[in-house]
Amino acid sequence: MKKDQWILGIETSCDETAVAIIKNGKEIAANVVASQIESHKRFGGVVPEIASRHHVEQMTIVLEEALSQANLSISDMDAIAVTEGPGLVGALLIGVNAAKALAFAHNLPLVPVHHIAGHIYANRLVTEMKFPLLALVVSGGHTELVYMKEHGHFEVIGETRDDAAGEAYDKVARTLNLPYPGGPHIDRLAHEGSPTIDLPRAWLEEGSYDFSFSGLKSAVINTVHNAEQRGETIAPENLAASFQESVIDVLVKKTERAVAEYKVKQVLLAGGVAANKGLRSALDKVFSNYPEIELVIPPISLCTDNAAMIAAAGSIMFEKGVRAELSLNAIPGLEIDLYND
Repeated sequence: MKKDQWILGIETSCDETAVAIIKNGKEIAANVVASQIESHKRFGGVVPEIASRHHVEQMTIVLEEALSQANLSISDMDAIAVTEGPGLVGALLIGVNAAKALAFAHNLPLVPVHHIAGHIYANRLVTEMKFPLLALVVSGGHTELVYMKEHGHFEVIGETRDDAAGEAYDKVARTLNLPYPGGPHIDRLAHEGSPTIDLPRAWLEEGSYDFSFSGLKSAVINTVHNAEQRGETIAPENLAASFQESVIDVLVKKTERAVAEYKVKQVLLAGGVAANKGLRSALDKVFSNYPEIELVIPPISLCTDNAAMIAAAGSIMFEKGVRAELSLNAIPGLEIDLYND
């Protein structure tokens, strides 16, 4: 009988301190996340130094809680997986050094994981992945289309050229005086309004799968400022609905076009903005027309940053023989295709 594989994952790339334990790459034994939203809310965004300090304070607490939930000890683990990058360098370093300490003290393999690979592998905690597949990754710092022909192989076929979708959401939310993080508030407001305002869609050059949301963000800001100068009032719910429709239209249509070109069996949604109800609904609607393609959307708890996704990706990397030395460092601008064989 095959022995169960236990991977402990650590994620500290931004403002969540997270530790999880995954069984056989697919089953969550524990998934603990300490959020810092309240600490950063008054600043309207994540303050890197504050994030790092919170990670230091929370790491041991979160680790002990995860082991307690799983009713396991470090000695039961087969490996320690940790986010190597991308992310805030100070925040990443807390997780990397905690992982190195655990690996050294307990003589365990250390497995480096790319943060975006983690978001993609959150879907494996829902259902088995079927190749070839396409992942639409939409988060605060990333908007990418990633083609995968097999486990652990990532080919970025489209990426953001300026603002990521989540970043644009936060900036537009600030313009509308909505609290941080802005994405959920825009999403909620959009469902109360109608897309009555004509806003641009950046399709870029023909055939490109890249994204650009900077012009859209600027168009929203200009629309608000011009209305203020004319003494007019714009219904914030209609502006939110118009902005969201513009973002989703580009994301969904480029995904649909890539699916046709790459002839994939599965489409995965990943990243923090994957929690957006409008985006989830639009993808559901489009891919209901493609019964031969499976659309996988993880539960909201697995869309935002967590360590279960890092352990799930780490499980595959561990099986592929990926290991890090104790000299492992945080790489804030790490490219995902560096993980390919």
